Amino acid sequence: MSDSRDYPARPILAASAAVFRDGRVLVGARRKPPYSDVFSLPGGVVEPGETLEQAALRELMEETGVVAEIVAFNRHVEIIQNDDDLKVKRHFVIASFVARWVSGEGEPSDELGPLLWADEADLASLKTTPGLPGLLKRARELAASA
Repeated sequence: MSDSRDYPARPILAASAAVFRDGRVLVGARRKPPYSDVFSLPGGVVEPGETLEQAALRELMEETGVVAEIVAFNRHVEIIQNDDDLKVKRHFVIASFVARWVSGEGEPSDELGPLLWADEADLASLKTTPGLPGLLKRARELAASA
């Protein structure tokens, strides 16, 4: 079985976190495919032995230097991309969580470029990953009730 992220033998499990601080959410411009130079939530692949929540918080710290605490599960997101021959080139299943900021201002990394604590108006003007506005709408509702 291949560990490759391109043309994987099966879907790749990942986790992300919508981290809220003073009503704003942390987003960053992806540096790697899929969706290079497009704003999204911090996140990445789950490692063996790691829970989904642990993976989301580890990826958040590695990609941004921000520490947060999970307050709710939002929903899963699937990214399926086919090549020109209609073969599955990428297939990610992402468990997306809602988190509350604890510490750290957010610094770009090898995986995420410019970071932004964004409000709804900021998000409307950014190029974002497909479905991010709807995901964040629900995340805001969950954060407000947590």
